[in-house]
Amino acid sequence: MAISPLDLSVLGVYLAATVAFGVWMGRGQKSASDYLLGGRNLPWWLLLLSIVATETSTATFLSVPGIAYGGQFGTGDLRYLQLPIGYIVGRSIAALVLLPLYFHGQLFTAYDVLRERSGPAVRTLASGLFLVTRTLADGLRLYLAALVMQIMFDCTLTTAVLAVGAATVVYTVTGGIKAVVWTDAIQFTVYMLGAGFALWVLGDQLEGGLGGMLDAADETGRLRVFDWASPFGDDPAAFWSSTYTFWAGLIGGAVLSIGSHGVDQIIVQRYLSARSLRDARKALLWSGPVVMLQFAFFLVLGLGLAAFYAAHPPSTPFQKGDRVFADFIVHHLPTGLVGVVLGAVFSAAMSTLSSSLSASASALVNDFVLPLTGHRQDSKFALRAARAATVVFAALQIGVGISGLGGADAVVNQVLGIASVTTGVILGLFLLALLPKRSNLASLVGLCAGAAAAIVVVFVLKRFDVAIAWPWHSLLTCGPTVLVGGLLAMLLGQRAPREAAA
Repeated sequence: MAISPLDLSVLGVYLAATVAFGVWMGRGQKSASDYLLGGRNLPWWLLLLSIVATETSTATFLSVPGIAYGGQFGTGDLRYLQLPIGYIVGRSIAALVLLPLYFHGQLFTAYDVLRERSGPAVRTLASGLFLVTRTLADGLRLYLAALVMQIMFDCTLTTAVLAVGAATVVYTVTGGIKAVVWTDAIQFTVYMLGAGFALWVLGDQLEGGLGGMLDAADETGRLRVFDWASPFGDDPAAFWSSTYTFWAGLIGGAVLSIGSHGVDQIIVQRYLSARSLRDARKALLWSGPVVMLQFAFFLVLGLGLAAFYAAHPPSTPFQKGDRVFADFIVHHLPTGLVGVVLGAVFSAAMSTLSSSLSASASALVNDFVLPLTGHRQDSKFALRAARAATVVFAALQIGVGISGLGGADAVVNQVLGIASVTTGVILGLFLLALLPKRSNLASLVGLCAGAAAAIVVVFVLKRFDVAIAWPWHSLLTCGPTVLVGGLLAMLLGQRAPREAAA
């Protein structure tokens, strides 16, 4: 199906307006602080929308409906909602325990905390882990957005990835974090409106409408939210390998969220751009309920897609759950609305990609380039280096997007699986930095223990056919980091001085 001239015009105008707005918002930058932190003067409600938009990539927009669609692609119900329950718990802990760390002094990245408390070596390694993880995970998100463009324009995947990446990098390079955050807010509005329009059209094409679909889903158990399986049941192995149980969602989701929203630079960069600790906390705490409602919306959309395709089977069976919603957008939305919803897909992709590029540039420049070159954070060199780093990471993520790493599993699970392994290690380092007795060597050894645990989780367990669901990965890598590092700190560490409240 070729895109109509009207849809193409709608999409083209939206993308051009987004780029132009981002460039305009970034005017007047004079330093790396302006470029990377927005002058530390952004309002909390704007940061809230940016946080939600950043974590709501195409992996949410396309993969989550595929999970509720069911079949071989997912649960076919609402059990995915157990994860955001853990997210809310984790964000609350991060807001109370970790956020105050970022308001002692004028920090530029999350890993400045580790430099002060655990030494430069630990800071550098933690920042390096972040950069590798972010490049891989967000390259996969970029791949998902390109899938829709590939279907719509019948172009190669490489061309589609390049087009989405190029549109995003222009305003990110010129506008910095201020442009990123403001365009995030607009993109949040656009992708929710686009998804809402799609659900409205879907309901109009279902016999009995959305209400009838929900009644039928209730009768067949597709509105199930909770799975109370425990490790003490008849099949403990099934419990640990299942992604969608209450305990995996609550515990695994909480640990992952403490890490992703407490120590990950892509989110911490927003806190550092806030006017105060109080504003940063408000943005973080409100983001949890908003994300949960958003997940519920996309899951209901997936249930509707399952009902629609049961009545109107596709000509070719779907090979991936990520393609279900993409197919509906391309083949079943009316002319004019296709352009709007495509704009929503690209909004979800661009918001995450732009945030990732800005955060990665910030970490590379502050944690690697400036220490090596001896330049100050307020120098013109730092600003030039930050812009150059943005381009470098754009190229790397585009490379991941066209590499074919998007495998058979839902991309949202691949993305979260990648993030959960290294996030647990970095979270463990921050917990060690909070101990009353600290040692640089202990933190470094703890990092090595966490890295070894990550290797076991990713590579060794699979060789022995031991399956552990990804929500547990953060706990399995954070635990050894804290246990080994904490025990060594008790033997070697010195008691940390008391700190004044921020």
